[in-house]
Amino acid sequence: MSKKYPNIIEPSIFAADFANLGEEAKRAEQAGADAIHFDIMDGHFVPNLSLSPTALAAVNRTTDIFLDVHIMVYNPFSYIERLVEMGADAITFHFESTEEIGETLDYIRKCGVKAGLAFCPETSESMIPKYLNKCDHILLMTVHPGFGGQKFIPDVLEKIKFTRGICDKLRIRKGGVSLEENQDIDSLPPFDIQVDGGINEKTAKLCVDAGANVLIAGTYLFASDQMPEKIQKLRDL
Repeated sequence: MSKKYPNIIEPSIFAADFANLGEEAKRAEQAGADAIHFDIMDGHFVPNLSLSPTALAAVNRTTDIFLDVHIMVYNPFSYIERLVEMGADAITFHFESTEEIGETLDYIRKCGVKAGLAFCPETSESMIPKYLNKCDHILLMTVHPGFGGQKFIPDVLEKIKFTRGICDKLRIRKGGVSLEENQDIDSLPPFDIQVDGGINEKTAKLCVDAGANVLIAGTYLFASDQMPEKIQKLRDL
């Protein structure tokens, strides 16, 4: 019996050929990706620099695919307006990066794009329930943020199970919407729980079984000449 709602697949362009970002984004779109995951780092929150808002604008000019921007930066509030201007369709920032979490989520949504909240592997899941109604998705890092090609951290699987369990208990569905007791639980798709880092067919299956439904994969997809087939495998897990 097939799943009611297929997994959502986002190739991470951090693993693509930086000299041909537009072509790489189009390759992912043509392979059937649901979105492009776009990492921006400031060299301070994580010890690395990555793509810039200008690069985001360049990718936006070459494709119509949904652009899910993950910012690993301090003071994320200051990035929001420029990222929206450059073409972001969703902005995800880190719980660990600011004390103004609720205000930042509210402002992202006020700017007309989806809002996400990311958690590093070592951060307790205890604060996740507080923000489920304020965001469109939770991103659980399955590696330490900042570098590609890292090994998957299996301890995060318990955090995924916890988050899905809370969503089910509180009847929170896609977009952070809370269903009333008399509403059918399947009247909306599930709340989006994203995983990012070390994702391949094997680790993705572990994450899906734990409750994740948005799979972000970099090297596994962009290093392959069989991206359409690999995307479909992840979607069908």
